[in-house]
Amino acid sequence: MVEGKARILVLDDSADMAESIGLTLARAGFDCTVNSDGGKAQDLIANSQPDLLVFGPKIAGGGGLEVLELIKKDYPYLPVIVVTGCATIDAAVEAMKKGADDFLSKPFHSDDLLLKIKKALNHARLLDENRSLREEMQGLSSAPEIIGKSDPIKRILEALDRLKETECRVLLTGESGTGKEVIARAVHRMSPRRKEKFFAVNCVALTESLLESELFGHEKGAFTGAVASRKGLFELADRGTLYLDEIGDTSLAFQAKLLRAVEENELKRVGGTKNLSVDVRIISATNKDLKKEIAKGAFRDDLFYRLGVVHIHLPPLRERREDIPLLVEHSLHRLSLRMTKKIEGLSKKALDAVMAYSWPGNIRELENALERAMIMACGGVIQPGDLPLGPPTNNGAHPLSTLEELEKQLIERTLLECNWNKSEAAKRIGIGRRTLYDKATRLGIPLKPGDE
Repeated sequence: MVEGKARILVLDDSADMAESIGLTLARAGFDCTVNSDGGKAQDLIANSQPDLLVFGPKIAGGGGLEVLELIKKDYPYLPVIVVTGCATIDAAVEAMKKGADDFLSKPFHSDDLLLKIKKALNHARLLDENRSLREEMQGLSSAPEIIGKSDPIKRILEALDRLKETECRVLLTGESGTGKEVIARAVHRMSPRRKEKFFAVNCVALTESLLESELFGHEKGAFTGAVASRKGLFELADRGTLYLDEIGDTSLAFQAKLLRAVEENELKRVGGTKNLSVDVRIISATNKDLKKEIAKGAFRDDLFYRLGVVHIHLPPLRERREDIPLLVEHSLHRLSLRMTKKIEGLSKKALDAVMAYSWPGNIRELENALERAMIMACGGVIQPGDLPLGPPTNNGAHPLSTLEELEKQLIERTLLECNWNKSEAAKRIGIGRRTLYDKATRLGIPLKPGDE
């Protein structure tokens, strides 16, 4: 669809208003149909097949929002801009709840309407491209969070398609923040185990003893504090899927215990003597090169071959830059719903900065930057100054803050909020206490007041 030739249907209870809007849109180059009979909305949409609907909510005897709800039920992907003389926040919120993509109160300037139409059409086009791509990949719409149209993403979608209805073990590799858990959940949803439970555990978020207890369970009295027997995730995930993140950071001793569970489909609880049979599909992930770890003697080669029946590598964001606009649109839309703050998008300069940045933290860092930008933005469009920018470089440009800088700020702020309680700070951040110590040492962060 060429934006200037987009088909727009205008429905407003006022024939004069509908004609006025239609004239404005026609002058802007759109193919426009106008009507003031909201009772025929469904028929009009079916006949004109519009790319966008401009809708007056007082249509059909004041029940316009109920009509809108019915329209969105039949045409969920049709973008709708509501125009109304009721200029209140409650009215806008109610319109959004019923399915409106944007809201404009009367009287309004024609430029404002045209801007909102162009933004809504662009967003719909991007979503349609991504939806079509997934449909081409033979029904992978069960993985809605896999956003992208680049060749690396196409290859991942093709690999997922081949994995449909299988139960083999899968190893996911790639830098932190590339979306490995998203892929793991997609694999589970497309498998024969889709109706069973999916459990995820970060192997570096727990000490080795706690990780062993978390996965294999323990018997009463197995260690101090074990006041009752407890099932581990292997037992809880029986007939389902268990996702082991950061498997490359586990010890050789733990790997030996995991290998036995994987090879023999049975385990012993910590402190137990009885062999327990389990039927669990393992999906594991790491940001390390396991072949190099094997060469160093830090990872078992037999476990590597057991876990990596199928290997999927997730590329860093810098190697799939053409996906960035799609990811930005998707993230801003999701954040707008969560934060109830409407942002039209990024200015050209802001998007240029985002496209030029290397994103060492990948998708996770991009989403973090966009969330901060939405909070800082004063208008409806994110500007370069709203993004987490560092000090100017020699040529006057403002590079985005590095992941290290953002990580340091996060850890320092969390430690302060937790009154320097390291365990609580690590829990809030979502990492293990040991990992917190390692990161703090590397970033030069004091772990108690007065530390140098």
